[in-house]
Amino acid sequence: MTRKDMTKEFLRLCATGKVREAYERFVARDFRHHNPYFRGDGDSLRKGMEEAAAKFPSTRIETKHVFEEGDRVAVHSCVQHAPSEPDIAVVHIFRFEGERIAELWDVGMQAPKDSPNQYGLF
Repeated sequence: MTRKDMTKEFLRLCATGKVREAYERFVARDFRHHNPYFRGDGDSLRKGMEEAAAKFPSTRIETKHVFEEGDRVAVHSCVQHAPSEPDIAVVHIFRFEGERIAELWDVGMQAPKDSPNQYGLF
């Protein structure tokens, strides 16, 4: 499995509520992240992801682009928490150590209802 495949599978598992499985399969022991809403350790982010999965059990993620350079993989995705919720454009940047995710950055933007941009977020 390539690093690109690992990141897509990690995100798919997290989005479908299988956060613990995603962590067990792909995350390094000393994993850290840069999400400003949680402490920087892996357990804090995992718990937040589990809470989000419980709150939004029908979350879907669609990968749009994946880029790899060296030990980094960037994934541009469309996330939808529920059919009535707006799409969210998300970019996750993963840093690998060997075959494990060692570090994660994520940035998201909710799609505006009336954007003047005919090309949209995707």
